[in-house]
Amino acid sequence: MRGSPSCVVAVRRSGVWRMVVGVVAAASLASLVAWVFLAPRGQVAGARAAVAVCGLATLAGAASLVRRPAAVLRWDASAWSFADLATPSSAPIPGELEVAIDLGSLLLLRFAPRDAAGRRSAGWIAVERRGLEREWHSFRCAAYSPRPAAGMSGAADCRLA
Repeated sequence: MRGSPSCVVAVRRSGVWRMVVGVVAAASLASLVAWVFLAPRGQVAGARAAVAVCGLATLAGAASLVRRPAAVLRWDASAWSFADLATPSSAPIPGELEVAIDLGSLLLLRFAPRDAAGRRSAGWIAVERRGLEREWHSFRCAAYSPRPAAGMSGAADCRLA
């Protein structure tokens, strides 16, 4: 059995991802606003406050998803690591990478740090094919490859950093 390829890819901000998050956040807020204005007048004030809190939570969630910094994802044929390009002095964070959504030219990945002591939660990373054309196939192979058994190593490389 052949091992999965080792891979180093610089992930930039995704314009498509930002647009999708913006559209979903706008639709959520529009439905909340419509509910407030179309709801019967006799409803409890607490319900309106709950809707306002949901609206703020939607905006906060969208902001956290949109402002994802550029990063480096590294697969060394046995484990994934994530390093933020905004803070080059920080050490890469080892973890698990899962493909959540695959749209062909856009992958939505979930990166869960392996070290629980750091108390970092899983994060979402959108990766576009644009800018990674030469490395795209190798990167997708690495993203979908299962962890190799002990002693196996990668047979090919993709590098862009």
